[in-house]
Amino acid sequence: MEIYVVQPGDSIETIAKKYNTSLTRLIEDNGLDNTRALVTGQALVILFPEQIYTVQEGDSLVSIATANGITLLQLLRNNPSLYARDYIYPGETLIIRYNSVNNITTNGYAYSFIDRNVLKKTLPYLSFLSVFNYRTTENGSIITYGDDSELIKLANIYHTIPLLMISSLSPLGELDIELVYEILLNEEKNTLLIQNILDTVQSKGFQGVNVLISIINMTNQNLYIKFLTKLSNALKQGGYIFIVTMNPQIKDENGIVTFEKLDYNSISQLVNQLVFIQYVWGVNKQPPGPISSIMMMRSFLDYIKSTLSTNNTSLGKPLIGYDWKLPYIPGKSVANAMTLDSTLMLAHDNNAVIEFDEASQTPFFRYYNSSIGLPTEHIVWFIDTRSIKALDDLIIEYNLAGSGIWNINNYNQQLWSIINVRFNITRVTPDLL
Repeated sequence: MEIYVVQPGDSIETIAKKYNTSLTRLIEDNGLDNTRALVTGQALVILFPEQIYTVQEGDSLVSIATANGITLLQLLRNNPSLYARDYIYPGETLIIRYNSVNNITTNGYAYSFIDRNVLKKTLPYLSFLSVFNYRTTENGSIITYGDDSELIKLANIYHTIPLLMISSLSPLGELDIELVYEILLNEEKNTLLIQNILDTVQSKGFQGVNVLISIINMTNQNLYIKFLTKLSNALKQGGYIFIVTMNPQIKDENGIVTFEKLDYNSISQLVNQLVFIQYVWGVNKQPPGPISSIMMMRSFLDYIKSTLSTNNTSLGKPLIGYDWKLPYIPGKSVANAMTLDSTLMLAHDNNAVIEFDEASQTPFFRYYNSSIGLPTEHIVWFIDTRSIKALDDLIIEYNLAGSGIWNINNYNQQLWSIINVRFNITRVTPDLL
C-alpha cells in the first residue's frame, strides 16, 4: 500500500498511470464520486493485491470464495463494488487477498438511524456493531431513541456481534453530570440499571454491552470501577461480551501532553475490550486544531503499555472534520462538524490547498467565505488517509487488539480500504474473547 498526495495538474488518469493500476480500482478503493474534483494536497490510497481472480462462466461469489480458501465476507471486503451488484461477469477481475499480516477486531459505532445501505456496505468489515441508542436516567431506567431491531438483525446476518451501547449522554453528546453521580452513588439505582441493561440485551437480541464513559477522573474512578465490577459479573453470568469505551481526555498544555493517570488496569481486567477514542460531536467549542493527534496519543499509549497488557485494548478513529470561522473567540466561537467527503468538496469548491500537520498527522486547509459582507476566513481540520494509517501504525506498534470507528453513519471507503489491506479482520464469539 502507498499513499499519494495529489499535486497541481494531477488527474485520476495520470495517477493511475503513475502506479500502473486500474483506473476503476483506484476510484473504487478511494470511494471517489467525482473524479474531476481532486484537490491539491488530497491523499489517495494505492493498493496492490497479492492475488486476483478472473471470473469464469458459471462462477458465483460463493464458489470463487470457496475455491480460493477465503470467506464470502473477505471477498466482499476486497471488492466493495460487489455490495451493490446482483451479478458478476466472465472476464472481470476480482481481488482474492492482500498481503495482510496482523489480526484485529473492528468496532463500529452507529446511531439507530444509520442508512441501511450504508450499514450493509459496512458490516463485512466489522467484528462488533455498537448501537449508540440507549441512555440511562437518574432512577436507573433506560431511554431508547430509535428502533434498532433491523440493525441487530442485519448484524447477525453478517456475523457481526451487536452490542447495546449505553451512556449518560444525549445523542448530541450533552452530558448530565448529576445523573451520573445519582447512579454511581446509589446502590439501589445502579442495581436496577444493571437489571434493565440485562433485560434489554436479552429482549432485543444483543450479544453484549458497550458502556461509554465520559467524565471519569481520579476523584470518581473508584465509583466507576465498583459499578463496572457489578455489571461485569452480571454480564459474565449471562455469557455476554463486555466492552468499555473511554475518552482519555488528552490535552496539550503549552507543549506538554497531559492526561489523568487513571487505574485503567483495574477496568481492563473487567472487560473483554477497552476502547480508547477521542470521540467527537456535531459542534466543537474548542480552539481550532487537529481532530486527532498521533503525538499525543503516543504519549498516552506509552503510559497504558507500562500499566497493563494491551492485548484487549483498542484504539479509536474519529471520522469527522470541523470548520472554524476565524478569528476564534473563546466562549463564543463554535465549529460545525462535517463529513470527510464534505470537507473535500468544500476545499474543491473554494480552490483551497490542503496542508498537513506532521506532528498530529492530520490535514487542514483555509478558505474565505464572502457571501455576506467582507470575506471571512475559515480553517478546516479533518482526518484523511494519512491520519488513518498513522493510527493503524500505533495499533501495530503497541500490539493493540483492534480499532474502534466513531462513527460509521457516513461511509468512508478509504478507511476500510486501509484497514482491509493491512489487517485480517477477525470474527469473534463471547467464548473466544
